[in-house]
Amino acid sequence: MSETSPSDSPETPGTSDFDAMTRDIAEVPAVEVIVTVAVNLMSAAAVKLGLTEEGDKFKDLDEARKLVHALAGLLDASTTEISSFHAAPLRDGLKSLQLAFREASIVPDEPGQGPGEKYTGPIYG
Repeated sequence: MSETSPSDSPETPGTSDFDAMTRDIAEVPAVEVIVTVAVNLMSAAAVKLGLTEEGDKFKDLDEARKLVHALAGLLDASTTEISSFHAAPLRDGLKSLQLAFREASIVPDEPGQGPGEKYTGPIYG
């Protein structure tokens, strides 16, 4: 009688978890995925802008710029895919983050050159 090691098995640990996750994500509407990703980008940007209880502990404007820009790109690309019910609060949140970025910058970007302004147009604050 030979023993098989876990690596000999066609199903390795975690494969069933991946299959379950795949089935779960297949049931989620695209709009919900887009909104969830947008909210995660907003949350991460807020942390990197120092807008959380920890304040400056995690502040990193270079990282915040990237996150805000990615959020703006996602919202711009999904404008026709999500309803205004979902899009309006996300756009408001984006604008708030852009204004917070402008206020936090020692040397503010020129209007139209800030994070995400390529997609939203100039933000004045």
